[in-house]
Amino acid sequence: MKAQPDADKTLSMILSRLEDMKAEDTVTIDLRGKSAFSDHMIITTGRVNRHVGAIAENLVKGLKESGIASPHVEGLPNCDWVLIDSGDVIVHIFRPEVREFYNLERLWTQGPATAKAV
Repeated sequence: MKAQPDADKTLSMILSRLEDMKAEDTVTIDLRGKSAFSDHMIITTGRVNRHVGAIAENLVKGLKESGIASPHVEGLPNCDWVLIDSGDVIVHIFRPEVREFYNLERLWTQGPATAKAV
């Protein structure tokens, strides 16, 4: 059994595969110090459901080849929004309309909200 790769190697492999699969508008968010559950989050877009599914399947294959035995995958049957959790890196693959609707980048890149005095 291979040793689990470190977060930076996993991130690099994922970004390389996303580029190879022609994923669009890929954004990487550094979660170190912001979240206890992961080091990096990647948000990307596939053109249509089939493209989203192909990207997801390619990433899962790459993760397994790099030593991550069982990445957690959700959303593969519909391919509107597929979540792949490899532990250190979480990947969200969206269809364009679904990504726009949920706008995860905004949630994770804005600073903490300040309370307003009444």
